[in-house]
Amino acid sequence: MKKIFAIGALLLGSVAMFAQPQLTKDNIDEVVAAMTLEEKATLLVGSGWGSMTAGSMTASATALVPGAAGTTRSIERLGIPSTVLADGPAGLRISPRRDNDPNTYFCTGFPVGTVMASMWDTERVQELTTAMGNEVLEYGADVLLAPGMNLHRNPLCGRNFEYFSEDPFLTGKTAAAYINGIQSNGVGVSVKHFAANNQEVNRMENDSRVSQRALRELYLKGFEIAVKEADPWTVMSSYNKLNGEYTQQSHGLLTTILRDEWGFNGIVMTDWGTKQGTVKAVNAGNDLMEPGMQVEIDRIIAAVKAGEISQEQLDKNVRNMLTYIVRTPRFNKYQYSNKPDTKAHAELVRKAAPEGMVLLENNGVLPLKDVKRVALYGTGSYDFIAGGTGSGNVNKPYIRNVAEGLTVNGLEVNQDIQKWYEQYIAFAKTSLKNNGSAGGVLLGDPVISEMEISRDFIVKMEPSTDIAIFTLSRNAGEGGDRYAKDGDWTLTGQERELIQTIADVYHAAGKQFVVVLNIGGVIETASWKHIPDAVLLAWTPGQEGGYAVADILCGQANPSGKLPMTFPVSYLDIPSSHNFPYYHKNVQRGEWDFLWGGPQRKAKNVDETYYEEGIYVGYRYFQTADVPVSYPFGYGKSYTTFEYSKPVVKATADGFTATITVKNTGSVAGKEAVQLYVTAPEGGLEKPAFELKGFAKTKELAPGETQTLTINVDKYTLASFNEATSAWETAAGTYKVMFGANAADIRGTGEYRLKKAESWKANNVLAPAAPINELSLQK
Repeated sequence: MKKIFAIGALLLGSVAMFAQPQLTKDNIDEVVAAMTLEEKATLLVGSGWGSMTAGSMTASATALVPGAAGTTRSIERLGIPSTVLADGPAGLRISPRRDNDPNTYFCTGFPVGTVMASMWDTERVQELTTAMGNEVLEYGADVLLAPGMNLHRNPLCGRNFEYFSEDPFLTGKTAAAYINGIQSNGVGVSVKHFAANNQEVNRMENDSRVSQRALRELYLKGFEIAVKEADPWTVMSSYNKLNGEYTQQSHGLLTTILRDEWGFNGIVMTDWGTKQGTVKAVNAGNDLMEPGMQVEIDRIIAAVKAGEISQEQLDKNVRNMLTYIVRTPRFNKYQYSNKPDTKAHAELVRKAAPEGMVLLENNGVLPLKDVKRVALYGTGSYDFIAGGTGSGNVNKPYIRNVAEGLTVNGLEVNQDIQKWYEQYIAFAKTSLKNNGSAGGVLLGDPVISEMEISRDFIVKMEPSTDIAIFTLSRNAGEGGDRYAKDGDWTLTGQERELIQTIADVYHAAGKQFVVVLNIGGVIETASWKHIPDAVLLAWTPGQEGGYAVADILCGQANPSGKLPMTFPVSYLDIPSSHNFPYYHKNVQRGEWDFLWGGPQRKAKNVDETYYEEGIYVGYRYFQTADVPVSYPFGYGKSYTTFEYSKPVVKATADGFTATITVKNTGSVAGKEAVQLYVTAPEGGLEKPAFELKGFAKTKELAPGETQTLTINVDKYTLASFNEATSAWETAAGTYKVMFGANAADIRGTGEYRLKKAESWKANNVLAPAAPINELSLQK
């Protein structure tokens, strides 16, 4: 009888085991009901920094996809797999080599976010990110931790290269295209860093103090557009505080605005790090703690038992996680190849990159004509920068430099100059490596400083060359902001002298001189841009950058990029310069405790940053205050010219449609990005002189060819946020609609009349504890 009972018990146990639900797309509620408290808590916490999970939990990202940033945890008894999260945004970042494996796993280095925004072409952006998403899929990742879409509040933010623009509309539209491209492959994104994460100094603890209006109109608007138009799988909450509360723990941000107002239905994950407020994060609607630690699981379990997290809230987060998991390739057992077509992707990058490069100056020297022999100066000409540093640094198979690009295009680079630079760069890199200054795979390497070159050497090289080209290099990245000093924001004395000397020598000989800017962000240009005959802003455009630069210089490609931000005359012309940590070392909070006399004192722009410029960021300030700039927002030259005609604005049921006809009036084929700016009626809320409300780019127009562009604008897009009523409001009256080649070059106008004001109620959340002393330009 004992044996019979034992066998019966075993059979019952087996039946119970086999009766456990296995996760499908249709039984999420059943699986939630079957999960233990421990399993639910486990699902809300990542697998850790490269660690292996215990028991029923599977391997971390390091084991699943070496070099990936993190994973979610599995629960095998319920058929819940781990999923893999990998860094972006300029391509997938994973380890290029693996132990005991002769194969390589390099990923394509795509143009950085600023280059994509400079294209002003959502179709081209989506084409690029469709290719990028294919690499995410074929290398076995489920989510790309991108795009980065924080606003360019200040040009010295170290991660601006990852981000798109100073304008929230351009940011949102570019991000939506980016997301749609990635997710068309059946993999997800994580839009980041949500929100108001606009500096790297003390990024873990800094408190962004922002008015509700500036927050809604500028720092959240891009995210809102991306969420509503592209349905991102995940959103990443940032490290910083927002008006006194960590964004990761803000119910008003993560639930009230993101889910309730915008309709977001994916998961929210934290940025990589562990804060004490795990319980508050769960209650706020933060579904996944990354990278994840056991203590966070313990906190969740204890909080549920103590009634600090309700069963309803816990199940809501778990349900969000399961809904995400069933979308992933790993859940759907996709057999990834580890062999994406990186050759085709490289060709696409080379073709597309010129559309995000901006021709700042050109007195007729470009494209090069009757030129064969090139004096190529600048460390960046031979050690080209493809992208920024930090988690956005892609492990690329190679980086094409300018010398290679010119050679491929049939020009001869002076070998004496080239060999001298190559020897100097090799020595500099060895010295950096020996003294520990060289970065690793994650961080990337520092920029090699410019070599000292005598006037005598330049004079000696001039007779054997037809033209001189100089590449100026700058870079930045995660973990630190840039400096308002020589060698970063401004040229060094050596760089300035070199530019002037090359120009003097070559101009005296009746020859010309071109400067290429291989930079990750805005620099000062007003004091020297008149010296060379042409200035090409190449940005950091990906692994094919040197080829793409040369294609433009040689006329194989016509640059059609336009600036997604303003280049000011002086750094101190920027309103946020008074509330940004541009003047000090990037140090940790402990060092600031020492520098500022102890932790009791709050360090301005380190512990707390007041956004006192309010809504006046970028062109919104410069155009309204009529402050001169070096290059206006939206600016960019071409090798051809364009004529705008027949501007028409027609009212629709939900706003208006604007059309403009663009004609290529030059002698070569080219593309033109048209920007639509709108001035609101006077009265009511204070507003900028005008704001970007639409844009469109032509196809490649042959000489003499025309195209009519159509831009639709709805009433909600015209709205401003009224803090007094907690509502978006579009005022009645006459709106001036302007078609611009850039913010300072309006080519056509029209009017839109709204008879009745419109409003959209919002929740009164995220207010600062005290009013912000904001800039006002109201006359």
